[in-house]
Amino acid sequence: MRIGIQAKVALLLATVAVFTALAAAQTAPATPTGDQPLRAELALDYTYLRANAPPGGCSCINLNGGSATFAWPWKPGGEFALVGDITAAHAGGISTSGYGLTLSSYTVGGRYLPRLGHSSLQPFGQVLVGLAHSSGTLVEGTNPATGNAGAAFAANLGGGLDLRANQCFSVRLVEADYLITTIDNGTNNHQNILRISTGVVVHF
Repeated sequence: MRIGIQAKVALLLATVAVFTALAAAQTAPATPTGDQPLRAELALDYTYLRANAPPGGCSCINLNGGSATFAWPWKPGGEFALVGDITAAHAGGISTSGYGLTLSSYTVGGRYLPRLGHSSLQPFGQVLVGLAHSSGTLVEGTNPATGNAGAAFAANLGGGLDLRANQCFSVRLVEADYLITTIDNGTNNHQNILRISTGVVVHF
């Protein structure tokens, strides 16, 4: 499978984040994991997408990939954060023709994080908007006239649940999102995508 530039960027971010967090863990004082103020964080996730492309019925495609999400608190002690997300996923062997598809999204928006007192669990909900990019033989082979494959509108609505391990790390137990893209497909130019993610969150 071809490794795109998004995957390389995610790998680089993962390496930097892990070494930064390990260094911080050596000097951070021990405090309770719950009821802590929001801090900037980087989530590195495995991401699964189920898309309804190509159009017609439910000719659904399963894509596997990863995502990197950065969240910055709107203000100290608040419940809102600004969020930026990069996701890239790939599927091969689509239909009997063996088409391939790489789907990427670049979205930004807001996140709400209700506080649960001293609990180590942190739920969140978010709304993000941005751009989607598609490439591969499915796009080139079945719809070569696609005019917006390089940059189509995308919206990402959903939420998730994190488990705080310590000051530096959380586990993203699950994130479930409804990803909408509007890439030309020759029928309705609209894709409804289920996005499921899980991974690790590094707090700075």
